[in-house]
Amino acid sequence: MLLERIPPRICSLFMLEAALRKAHSSSVRPQPVPPLLQTLQRYLTALEPLLPPEELEHTRGIVQKFGCPGGLGENLQRELIKRAKHSHNWISDWWVQWAYLECRQPLAVHSNPAISLPKRDFTDWRGQLVFASKLIAGVLDFKAQVDSGRLGVEYIRGQPLCMELFPQLFSSCRIPGPKHDHVIHYGRPRRGPAHITVVRNYQFFQLDVYNSDGTPLTESQIHAQLLRIRSQSWKTDKQPMGILTSEHRHTWGQAYTRLLRDKINKESVRLIEKSIFTLCLDSPVMRISDEKYSSRMAAQILHGGGTFSNSGNRWFDKTLQFVVGEDGSWGLLYEHATAEGPPIATLLDHVLDYCKKPDRMRAPLIPLPMPKKLYFYINSEIKWDLEMAKQNLDILINDLDIKCFNFQRFGKDFVKQLKLSPNSFIQVAIQLAYYRVHSEVCAACDIASLRMFRGGRTDYIRSPTNQMLSFIRAFDDDAVSREAKVQLLREAVDAYSILTKQSLMGQGIDRHLLGLKLQAIEEGLSVPRIFMDTAYGLATHWKLRTGQVPANTDSVMCFGPLVPDGYAVCYNPQQDHVHFSITAFNCCEETNAEKLALTLERSLHDLQELFQPTV
Repeated sequence: MLLERIPPRICSLFMLEAALRKAHSSSVRPQPVPPLLQTLQRYLTALEPLLPPEELEHTRGIVQKFGCPGGLGENLQRELIKRAKHSHNWISDWWVQWAYLECRQPLAVHSNPAISLPKRDFTDWRGQLVFASKLIAGVLDFKAQVDSGRLGVEYIRGQPLCMELFPQLFSSCRIPGPKHDHVIHYGRPRRGPAHITVVRNYQFFQLDVYNSDGTPLTESQIHAQLLRIRSQSWKTDKQPMGILTSEHRHTWGQAYTRLLRDKINKESVRLIEKSIFTLCLDSPVMRISDEKYSSRMAAQILHGGGTFSNSGNRWFDKTLQFVVGEDGSWGLLYEHATAEGPPIATLLDHVLDYCKKPDRMRAPLIPLPMPKKLYFYINSEIKWDLEMAKQNLDILINDLDIKCFNFQRFGKDFVKQLKLSPNSFIQVAIQLAYYRVHSEVCAACDIASLRMFRGGRTDYIRSPTNQMLSFIRAFDDDAVSREAKVQLLREAVDAYSILTKQSLMGQGIDRHLLGLKLQAIEEGLSVPRIFMDTAYGLATHWKLRTGQVPANTDSVMCFGPLVPDGYAVCYNPQQDHVHFSITAFNCCEETNAEKLALTLERSLHDLQELFQPTV
């Protein structure tokens, strides 16, 4: 490999990096196991808005029996505390295995989040390749900061955050299996891979991005190599191999085994998996109205638009896939078992800052090797696998409804002026909109980062709360005064803010409940009755999956709903506006992404008028 000949100076940087990581890791606290009775009481409180009194009373008896002194709950809690003392993080590995690696649904739409970024100022392939060269150089610059330990430690509320996920972003890939997947990471600093994968017209290329002395290629060198790749990929490949990775995980796991029986296929697949990241150079898509453009672009990043568009330009198992279209659209698709939103946002912020800088590096006069095209041998079995994957992906894409919009009446500055939390305020608006569409509240989860703790991933922030339900029911009631509605809104926002703080501090309920359940399974016990109760099924049937992805740019994230009759709502609050994306499945007659989007816009407007009534 090219990086095996790294100069001593760079090797010493890698040694420094290891020392810095070790020192930083010790400064981040271990994740606590919340008190059992606290979690059980908060679980019952979370059920109150969702259950009728008689069902709640039934569940209360089950929960009390589980948590009684000397009972099953206490025994499982004791084992969790032991596990916490002897593991890096008592829940993260279990969570990744349970939530991601054992999930058999396709990664496309169901799991991988997409981030669509503001359109760039080019409209043809020439501008596409110039920008892609800058993008690649920016990502490599960020990787150099991570590898050398120069990436600054991030903080929240004065507390250092765990930085362990950053090195895992590069040269990693999810590997399909018949029963569960696993993640493999090839990014060893001294002998890590030196190439990225570039895919255009369904054809994959290995592009070495480092010189023999370990220095990264300059932008002009990268641009010259991308031109070479373009010259080798004029026609669209008949067989879009990347679409295989969009299949149901069990199906793809079987096809993967068949694919790797051939030596050529195995070498090509391994080079894709080992690559630092993937760059997808997408072909033009049909022009569309400005109103629908953001929704179309989000869909393109998320799934590629289908088998007759750019879906063959994806390898959904890859941790990082940057997408650049010929019309100036671009974004990032990432695999969730290895990556979370906040580290991805940090990476994108760095790339955006890098793209503002002029290229001052002169290209050395060194001939570069031709990028290597990756070939696949396709027998009748693989061809059949491809045909089925194409059919299934098109069905999934046609079933997904995506609506993106920019709410421009106000942003987080207005909410802060009211001395309220912008995130909690938006959460109340989302619940109000859902209630107006469906005449009920539902189990909903927002995401809280647990990076304040060593190896921490995420926990859920649950809504609705009792306070939120009281406000929602009162808001459209003309008999309730405006002053009373304002007070109820403040109480709802404050209640949600308290839940947010609890989750951020490692005192959320969902990861703890999951840990108790998995501890019982690990001990060979029957699943405790508390988790077999219909109330638990209702409370974890997330009809609203939400996510705030604050970024320094007008980006929008999107992902598919967690359940067939649910929605996914993502938002990026800026100072004076908020970007939203809403997804739902067309197969469900009850859900409608556009209707919820229109209702959410109206609900936000109505909340503004509550504080600023028009005469």
